[in-house]
Amino acid sequence: MSLSREHAAALSPDTVVVAAGRPERSHDQPVNPPIVLSSTYFGTGALSDGDRGYGRYANPTWDPFEEALAQLEGAELPALLYASGLAAVSSALSLVPAGGVLVMPTHSYAGSLVMATELAAKGILELRTVDIADTDAVTAQLAPADGKPASMLWIESPTNPMLGIADVQALATAAHEAGAIVVTDNTFSTPLVQQPLSLGSDVVLHSVTKYLAGHSDVVLGALVTSNPELRAELLHHRIIHGGIAGPFEAWLALRGLRTLALRIERSQASAATLAERLSTHPRVESIRFPGLPNDPGHERAKSQMKGFGSILCIQLAGDGTRSGAEAADQLVRALQLWLPATSLGGVESLIERRRRHTAEPLSVPDNLVRMSVGIENVEDLWADLEQALKSLDG
Repeated sequence: MSLSREHAAALSPDTVVVAAGRPERSHDQPVNPPIVLSSTYFGTGALSDGDRGYGRYANPTWDPFEEALAQLEGAELPALLYASGLAAVSSALSLVPAGGVLVMPTHSYAGSLVMATELAAKGILELRTVDIADTDAVTAQLAPADGKPASMLWIESPTNPMLGIADVQALATAAHEAGAIVVTDNTFSTPLVQQPLSLGSDVVLHSVTKYLAGHSDVVLGALVTSNPELRAELLHHRIIHGGIAGPFEAWLALRGLRTLALRIERSQASAATLAERLSTHPRVESIRFPGLPNDPGHERAKSQMKGFGSILCIQLAGDGTRSGAEAADQLVRALQLWLPATSLGGVESLIERRRRHTAEPLSVPDNLVRMSVGIENVEDLWADLEQALKSLDG
């Protein structure tokens, strides 16, 4: 690639998202990497490390994105691209040895929780869930006096959907002292807001579908690590289990990555504005957004993040005619600009009541609404919210 890791380290991440993963500079060559549609490659003799060989092993279209993401996360090795975020989750969980202990946030991505719960039900691993924002509670689960130590600590910060903030560095230190691998899901923050490897994590996970690709048109996942042994295990899992990315999706993800800095800047600023206004609205029972000074995770987020993200959650107050959950559903139905849909991190603003999903933990309040703020004009977004909130008075 034309941008070396050494050069990338000297540049702003806002520049790296644009410059990383470009082809080598050569006369008449394209400035953007092409899509390579091939299931196999020419070769003779025994395959060696670095040979492509077959389309399940590697594809030249993956390489630019994997290199760009590695540079953004400050990794020493290329990232690994997967067919989906859950394919990446599956690969990361394969690092837990048979019968090993996994410590995972009580509130985290539902797909990760479901997969871990199913593995535990089959006896493949032991699952311990804990409030990831409670450092002492997590530390106690990592090495309990009456149980075996953890094999893996799974961190998500901010958590989905409760927006709890973990002390990533302290937890990574405690996990390593207990002999555990640390995996951090960095989907909500992106590497422009938080770099977990620099805070002690061993592996960083992304649902590329969300902010990195950013246009709600691809499904991809990724893992990043600087540990060559862990990367080799993860690569082997990807090859054998077949969770590979399509070349067109990989190309789209890199194109989407180019505008990440602009999208994050806009959506974070809008989220902060909306959070401040919603925090004083009489129909809002409570709000979680780490950018608010009175948010429980505010100070911790300030210390380890370069911003506060663009996800916020509100709980709607009920009244004499409807419950908070019913008010939340009515709010979502009354919106005209915000899109009632799952997922997050796209250019469009999305909103949903999370407990409409049967897999959502019961500890998530049934009147909680998660909002993913996009890049629309913030006053238009607010006007739509205002009229929808006003409709609750009718």
